[in-house]
Amino acid sequence: MTAATSQNFSDVAELMRDETVTHSLVSDVLLPSGKVLALLTLDNGLDHRKPTTLGPNGLIELRAALETQAERAKAGAIHALAITGKPHFLIAGADLSAVTRLRSPEQGSAMASLGHHAYDLLADLGVPTFAFVNGLALGGGLEIALACTYRTVSTAAGALGLPEAFLGLIPGWAGVYRLPRLVGPENALKVMIENPLNNNKTLSGPAAYKMGVADALFEPADFIEHSVAFVDGVLNGELEVRRPNAVDPRDPEVARRWLEAADAAQAFVDAKLHGAAPAPSKVLEVFRQGLTLTQPESAQLEIQALTELMGSRQFQNTVYAFFDLVQKRGKRPAGAPDARLARPVTKVGIVGAGLMASQLALLFVRRLNVPVVITDLDQSRIDKGLGYIHGEIDKLHAKGRMSQDAVNRAKALVSGSVSKEGFADADFVIEAVFEELGVKKQVFAEVEAVVSPECVLATNTSSLSVTEMGRDLMHPERLVGFHFFNPVALMPLLEIAATEWTSDTALSTAFVLGKALRKTTVLTQDAAAFVVNRVLLRLLSEVQAAFDEGTDAKTADNALSSMGLPMTPFTLLSMVGLPVAQHVTESLHAAFGDRFAVSQNLQKLIDAKVTSLWVADEQGGQVLNPAAAQVITQGSNPSSAEQILARVQDALAQEIGLLLSEGVVAEAADVDLCMITGAGWPMHLGGITPYLDQVGASERVNGAKFNN
Repeated sequence: MTAATSQNFSDVAELMRDETVTHSLVSDVLLPSGKVLALLTLDNGLDHRKPTTLGPNGLIELRAALETQAERAKAGAIHALAITGKPHFLIAGADLSAVTRLRSPEQGSAMASLGHHAYDLLADLGVPTFAFVNGLALGGGLEIALACTYRTVSTAAGALGLPEAFLGLIPGWAGVYRLPRLVGPENALKVMIENPLNNNKTLSGPAAYKMGVADALFEPADFIEHSVAFVDGVLNGELEVRRPNAVDPRDPEVARRWLEAADAAQAFVDAKLHGAAPAPSKVLEVFRQGLTLTQPESAQLEIQALTELMGSRQFQNTVYAFFDLVQKRGKRPAGAPDARLARPVTKVGIVGAGLMASQLALLFVRRLNVPVVITDLDQSRIDKGLGYIHGEIDKLHAKGRMSQDAVNRAKALVSGSVSKEGFADADFVIEAVFEELGVKKQVFAEVEAVVSPECVLATNTSSLSVTEMGRDLMHPERLVGFHFFNPVALMPLLEIAATEWTSDTALSTAFVLGKALRKTTVLTQDAAAFVVNRVLLRLLSEVQAAFDEGTDAKTADNALSSMGLPMTPFTLLSMVGLPVAQHVTESLHAAFGDRFAVSQNLQKLIDAKVTSLWVADEQGGQVLNPAAAQVITQGSNPSSAEQILARVQDALAQEIGLLLSEGVVAEAADVDLCMITGAGWPMHLGGITPYLDQVGASERVNGAKFNN
């Protein structure tokens, strides 16, 4: 028990008297050797839709249960203790709803101390302790496993990690201390820094075992039985546990690796966030000091850091963005019709066989397990598309993410045809062809000629009018916008656009389908570029305009660094593709006028076939592309970075204000959700409209905040 736990925990427990308590249920298991294993199961008594978390009352109950088992161990009544969870979960982490209710540093310190108060006993129970990681184990869930002497993990455990840096915190219950000693400093920082800041990636059970987080890997069907046998083998000395990645920080070579890994991780954080969020650097600060500390000494640092971070604006912003928006609003999209109106989708047609269409086909076949037909102008294009799809399926198999049976089924479900007659019995057909209105209208006319009257038609357009596409259809009420983001497999957002004609049946089908595809769905009205591209292009247009006016490229491109955006504006332009960005800007200019200026410099780069404003220099940095310098012309009115930042903030406040007044989405929260899931808007900014409120742009431009 750390010194911090001498505080009275009753305040935080009372604060969460309505907590859904995760109970600690203990039963004895008689091992084949005759020894007794106390099996502690963490269970909140609810189904899989309510993950188990540990709030203050649950932690207090856990500590009490462990104290009882410690006494039994001392008396010789048990020879080991194992901790596991209800089906699909070990623990999903600390109950962050408790954290948001804390009102003082003292309460924050008590909440931070509670985890150590409970977990310390697992590391010092008097008998070996085991974690049976049967499912999801995040944050405090992984840390409870790390506190045990040994760990087994299920092959079906799909999410293990320490995501605290993503959430604005640090792994505060000894994970930052124990994990690097178990798997090495480089692996530990991948789990604590790199993965959280790369779209909050996690480890699968097999990946965790390979890294050395767990000592044994078992299949889910008989996971507990095999784990119990593992306990017996360890207790009897029949099993030797090897940990090739484990390190001792007292070794000078390990100490060197430790600090080098910290330096590399700090460089990664700086490149990602530019100092905009404090949590990742705080993780590294505690990690560095932990090299020479004992675990109780590190615990004090963790408690201090958690107490500080829990009171920060960045953490409050992240909680709102992640829980209120992504987890809650994202699962209950505003304006979606009753799901019971949806038509079943038993076959999907995709017009096109290019990269986007092929990505869509792969997503549909993997998530829906229904036949998918792709069409294109000639067989060679179809063969190329099918080749891409089969190749991606093979990659998933090689990574262990698809069984051979699943691979065979998926490949058999995808077919191609040069004729749209293959769509005759399709329930849903989506086009992913060139962004030209006339081409898309022709495609839909051809599709409508062969499909049933009930078939829902969808367009993946990013900027064109869905209404205009449907104007000449016999059944325009079945047409919806169904806009994915690239890469399709990774980007969560799906903008679903309705026209004045779209029926509730078609719209409901689209939303139910989006959920089946595991996407975050947001209803938008049919307006140029919907939400994400409209907001992003306004941002890019302002930065491009500042550059065209005479600002040097480095100043213009880095002016927004304080936001901690996923990439700089000019890097984003290159990734999207200059012609694509220019085409969308032209559509927006046609719809909204001079707010979206069409850059002549950008057109010159396109005409010269220059794909990026930057090239790498010999030192690995970025310099202005000589080919770009030869064709661009700039004005004589440069701006400072501060001026560009304020200009972009005000432009975003104006554009979002107009977007909301036009009724493109229901509320500001939907704009926030779209930008987070479709553009990687940083969680620590709390969504784009809270950010604009906090920096004063909303009131400067619109006279009022977006959010009260």
